[in-house]
Amino acid sequence: MEHKPLPPTPPTEPNNPSSSMTTHNPPTNGGPTPESPQKHIWVITGPAGCGKTSVAEHLHQTFSLPYLEGDTYHTPDNVSKMAAGHPLTDTDRWDWLITLRTACLSTLKTSPGVILTCSALKRKYRDVLRIASYGHPDVKVHFVFLKASEVVLMERVRGRKDHYMKDYMVKSQVESLESPGSDETDVLLVDAGGEAEVVKGLAEGLVKKVMDRSA
Repeated sequence: MEHKPLPPTPPTEPNNPSSSMTTHNPPTNGGPTPESPQKHIWVITGPAGCGKTSVAEHLHQTFSLPYLEGDTYHTPDNVSKMAAGHPLTDTDRWDWLITLRTACLSTLKTSPGVILTCSALKRKYRDVLRIASYGHPDVKVHFVFLKASEVVLMERVRGRKDHYMKDYMVKSQVESLESPGSDETDVLLVDAGGEAEVVKGLAEGLVKKVMDRSA
């Protein structure tokens, strides 16, 4: 196998979860070699009610890729906190995000791609997941950001049954949301305000375009 230069040293995980990482896009490490084809992590993001699960399941079925439901990786303490109506803090989320990143990389050992649902509301949360590309030049991280108005999100969450996320927590998520900046070039923006089938079709089209380019 052709020897590539060693990738730059990744940033250290911050001890203080409230601090931001300085690198928002993974460095270019020369790309995949013929022996190591490109692999993709597709993170389906957005506030509660935007349709993350619906879109992720559709992409899972369409592209036959493994699907990880991020909420199932929360600790019991996190779930209890949310069920009681208390928003998670950065500290609550930090180990969860690192666990999700590790799970995605583990899944890529036997698959060309993986789909993950994770709200990733803040830029520093997305940065934690972006680190998956460090030291792995064959791995690309993409964020499919589902954007919808607070009114639409509230209506959808109110229609759910037996889910720990309450409608009044949507406001907290919308307030915490840091919409991806123009320099976050790994983000695919999807208008999630329409009917579910339309939203799924929009997301599928964007993902397919990226896959076709990297084929």
